[in-house]
Amino acid sequence: MSLVTPARPMLSGPTRVPTASRLSVAALAGAALLLTSCGTGVQDADGDAGSDDVGASGGAAASVDVALENCGQNLEFDTAPQRVVGMSPAQTELLVRLGQGDRVVGVAQTASSELPEEVSAELEEAEELSEDRPPSREELLQVEPDFVYAPTSYEFSADQGFASIDQLEEAGAASYIATGGCFERRSEGTVEDLFTDIENLGEILAAEEAAEEIIDDGRGRLEDAAELSEGSEPLSVAQVYVDGDTLSAVGGGVEYDIIAQAGGENVFSPEEDQFDSLVFAQISAEELSARNPEAIVFGAEDAAHEEATRKYLTENHPEIEAVQEDRLISVPNHQLLPGSLQNIDAVERVADGLYGG
Repeated sequence: MSLVTPARPMLSGPTRVPTASRLSVAALAGAALLLTSCGTGVQDADGDAGSDDVGASGGAAASVDVALENCGQNLEFDTAPQRVVGMSPAQTELLVRLGQGDRVVGVAQTASSELPEEVSAELEEAEELSEDRPPSREELLQVEPDFVYAPTSYEFSADQGFASIDQLEEAGAASYIATGGCFERRSEGTVEDLFTDIENLGEILAAEEAAEEIIDDGRGRLEDAAELSEGSEPLSVAQVYVDGDTLSAVGGGVEYDIIAQAGGENVFSPEEDQFDSLVFAQISAEELSARNPEAIVFGAEDAAHEEATRKYLTENHPEIEAVQEDRLISVPNHQLLPGSLQNIDAVERVADGLYGG
């Protein structure tokens, strides 16, 4: 197993959540509609469906012949990884649903969201490496991984004390970054990037059949969500994040595409100068008022943050149509992590809030 050309590190941007990789300030979209509630069975590494049996791999490492590009680095595998680490709950869940539960030796940033019970049940042997931030280099290397899956480039920032891609390579571990979390694609990321990741991981982990089933289910759910807006005039939407009295807007990235997938039209655009370098930008209350969106999607860290955001918008913007119509759609921040199955939950949540009646 070899890899070259390390990817460039990336900072995700400020949020109220403790870890920078949990989303940029624009963490918007989707409610907790777990994949399991939508009929997707968990599968073993050979792609065999099992009702609730997650991660039934094992035995000798499968031979693979995989060469692909990921976030500026070329990855090559001749055997499937056997000691994998999920650098956030979203990445850990996807690994388990691909049948790798018994190969997960470490999980990180565990405080960002809870895993479904049947997924957690398959991680009894996995070591918790960190809660509120990526693990340090020493914490990660102590579990001797041979494959590390992260939501963004930030998790490999050596200047933050984390293991860099080069350092992991020296230790015999390959690194994979969710496509939507690549530095080069952060502002252009889409929900479709998730399917690229699932397909790539299926090949790397010798779990192609499981990957295909997850992809088919995800695409079907997106089609169902898109049907909610059929025959309706698209609603204008502002994506915002409120931190105290600070207001920020989203104008790019996976967050932006989720609005489009749900049938909304974002009143902010990646073409605007304020989104040149980041997918979010601090805005004034007057600017939000001038855009007068018909709906507002906002990221929420928890129930208290959701309540505080609703209060802020209601008290400070009674003139905006979205407030007058009570079309304020809350989304858990963690559902916007690049490479997360919950990106699909986010689309469903927003589409229902816009057109579900």
